[in-house]
Amino acid sequence: MSDETVTIIDDTTGKKVQLPLLSPTRGPKTIDISALYKELGYFTFDPGFVSTASCASSITFLDGEKGVLQYRGYPIEQLAAQSSYLEVCFLLINDKLPSRQELDDFEYEITNHTMLHEALKRFFSGFRRDAHPMAIMVGVVGALGAFYHDHMDIHNPEHRMITAHRLIAKMPTIAAWSYRYAMGKPFIYPVNSMSYTENFLNMMYSMPSEKYTPNPLLAKALDLILILHADHEQNASTSTVRLAGSSDANPFAAVAAGIAALWGPAHGGANEAVIRMLMEINESGKSLQSFVDRAKDKDDSFRLMGFGHRVYKNYDPRAKLIRVICHQLLNDMESTGEQKKLLETAMALEKVALEDGYFVKRNLYPNVDFYSGIIFLAMGIPMNMFTVIFAMARTVGWITQWAEMLSDDNHKIGRPRQLYTGPIDLEYVPIEKR
Repeated sequence: MSDETVTIIDDTTGKKVQLPLLSPTRGPKTIDISALYKELGYFTFDPGFVSTASCASSITFLDGEKGVLQYRGYPIEQLAAQSSYLEVCFLLINDKLPSRQELDDFEYEITNHTMLHEALKRFFSGFRRDAHPMAIMVGVVGALGAFYHDHMDIHNPEHRMITAHRLIAKMPTIAAWSYRYAMGKPFIYPVNSMSYTENFLNMMYSMPSEKYTPNPLLAKALDLILILHADHEQNASTSTVRLAGSSDANPFAAVAAGIAALWGPAHGGANEAVIRMLMEINESGKSLQSFVDRAKDKDDSFRLMGFGHRVYKNYDPRAKLIRVICHQLLNDMESTGEQKKLLETAMALEKVALEDGYFVKRNLYPNVDFYSGIIFLAMGIPMNMFTVIFAMARTVGWITQWAEMLSDDNHKIGRPRQLYTGPIDLEYVPIEKR
């Protein structure tokens, strides 16, 4: 923070108001406009909140211009290379890296809370067989408040931590069971001897009739994906969790609201859109170059999905990290038929984006969604599960942001203003005279 101010002058009345200029540890300075309405009677207008800081946070920092992403001050590159998803979870919710003993205790705590209440199995059966796994996840997570209401005093820090542990532990089980139910397969219970990602893969793919051993490379790739998606500042779903939580809603309801926001194709569905684009290209019978030319044509609505980013105006730092394991996975995994053709098209598109001057000049590099979509395709994960896994990864970010908001003595219930553009002062006409 600083003692600097910005002076706003109302040209109509000549009245002046000095607004505090806040200085973050890194990033653009921010004008505190909280007194603007009181002093001048004005609101600000910022569709999509692209220039508005809705909160102060010490969790995640990103610089889109420089391609920087940090969790609690630690560069994502270091965490991806040296950490694990559960260690990142500990870092986010505890604001520090754990000691060896602390990490062992945390992993034990998470591993031993992966089971769901047995009655929840019957809850799944209430959905149609063809229900989308995201629809199931929204409903089941929202219902957790009816099953785990013993530690839901949101103003108690200990209760908030217990809730965080429960959500991190149970989300892979909910995700895997959502898939199993939609596929008509029997539910597989968690196995405590497995790692977090191995356990998820086991619950997704194993069958009671035969032994399943998770592929170590798949588990490693999935762990990296979870790390890279653990949090991403005040995006649409995180802002939704904060807004829902600002009314003192229980944490399960707030996270369910975040899952619903993530479900939107403009947010969590980007990697699914990548695969659909690859399918469109292959099924068209046209050359890849013809689609590249369409993407360059400003009069053509076609866009290459998975390239560029709304926030990052440089290379998405997460994409650089996931690209390495994506290529490793493609070299080591066997693929056949349609899957192989899609992967070949994806790699050809990557080559174009990294070498074509049109894309390089506009910073339209492959983003994290491009590579995660390819990895999921290579792993045999169906498209309707892509966003479910995104939600599983982002749960720790959502619950950490929620807890941070509640620990802030200055937090208030969210109540955005509006620029009203409708009619006023109309006279009611009785229905007989209309």
